[in-house]
Amino acid sequence: MADVRLTQDKPTKRVLFLCTHNSCRSQMAEGFGRLLLSKEWDVLSAGLEPGELHPMAVEAMKEVGVDISGQRSKMVTPEVISGVDLVVTLCGDARDRCPVLPPGAAHVHWAVEDPARAQGTEDQVMLAFRKARDTIRRYFFEYFGV
Repeated sequence: MADVRLTQDKPTKRVLFLCTHNSCRSQMAEGFGRLLLSKEWDVLSAGLEPGELHPMAVEAMKEVGVDISGQRSKMVTPEVISGVDLVVTLCGDARDRCPVLPPGAAHVHWAVEDPARAQGTEDQVMLAFRKARDTIRRYFFEYFGV
């Protein structure tokens, strides 16, 4: 007889965090998703025009105990978006250019300023990354209750 617990440990829902470059905001959201969401969620991130994982995003997340250093920027493709239950866009460009969603998939937009566009001293730019991180974490609490 099969062990039914094996199927209960597999994710039953998929969430995709989508940004233009998949270098900061969507990467931070993926990190929080892997930490905060239950095991029923398969957590993904992707970009419309993927770039490189921003080192300040890695540092900002490290400050709150979330390691995203092993993540990489990925292109949103039909394969990535297929079977997704929820798409969360984190920038206006991704919201406006979001690919066609699979039937039944939900879409929500979390407006988060792009910390990669911040100017000033290194400390001032790092503050922008912390603000984006904290905004994303707040959205997790508001939307998912975690």
